[in-house]
Amino acid sequence: MAIREILVVPNPVLKQVSQPVERVDDELRALMDDMLETMYAAPGIGLAAIQIGVPKQVIVMDLAGPDEEKQPRYFVNPQILDASDDTQPYEEGCLSVPDIYDEVERPAKVKLKYLNYQGQEVVEEAEGLFAVCIQHEMDHLKGVLFIDYLSRLKRDRAVAKVKKQVRAA
Repeated sequence: MAIREILVVPNPVLKQVSQPVERVDDELRALMDDMLETMYAAPGIGLAAIQIGVPKQVIVMDLAGPDEEKQPRYFVNPQILDASDDTQPYEEGCLSVPDIYDEVERPAKVKLKYLNYQGQEVVEEAEGLFAVCIQHEMDHLKGVLFIDYLSRLKRDRAVAKVKKQVRAA
């Protein structure tokens, strides 16, 4: 396993649309292991493959709290089958937009389908933080960042702040 570099805005790779994965094999599992290690080191709760420069429809996530046992989750080729009409605001952040947080309104519940770490198809419902996180990460697969939901002014300020942080590092 290896920790990979997380791309930050305004890197154009983050706007790429990720491609579906043909099969879950050892090479893909190695990528998912690297992604999970990278996410934990950052630290974060979700990471899409495009955030480390790999344009594949792969997401890792762990919503366990700091004092809880790790609960890694893997999502290959995720699709939202259904979304609730009711929405909920949630303050989001992103490893590709470090130290920027803002409220985004998303469907409160979603039903999704994906392949797991073993390549088995899973269909499940998500709500609360899980629903927010999976929608946020699935946006990455379409080249969308959470700041794209903000006003142009807030988005431009966020990108400028990240650029300044990168220059100072």
